[in-house]
Amino acid sequence: MKKITLKIDGMMCTMCEAHMNETVRKALPGAEKISSSHKKGTTSFVAEGPVDYDALASAIGATGYTLSGHSEEPYEKKRFSFFGK
Repeated sequence: MKKITLKIDGMMCTMCEAHMNETVRKALPGAEKISSSHKKGTTSFVAEGPVDYDALASAIGATGYTLSGHSEEPYEKKRFSFFGK
């Protein structure tokens, strides 16, 4: 799994964040843990398979925002432990 962070231009408020979350949810049905920040200008999510950034940029553009960059990093689920390890 990998964590994807998108740089989004045009988000101005929490409603913009909700629009981006919904756009990513529709464009990438397998995306999980989707969150956006209009203050940082980012949307992040976790995905297992490859991400079609061209299709994602098109879906984001159709909502009035612009995908201006992206980054990927490995993602591991955090494990819960009763012993603090």
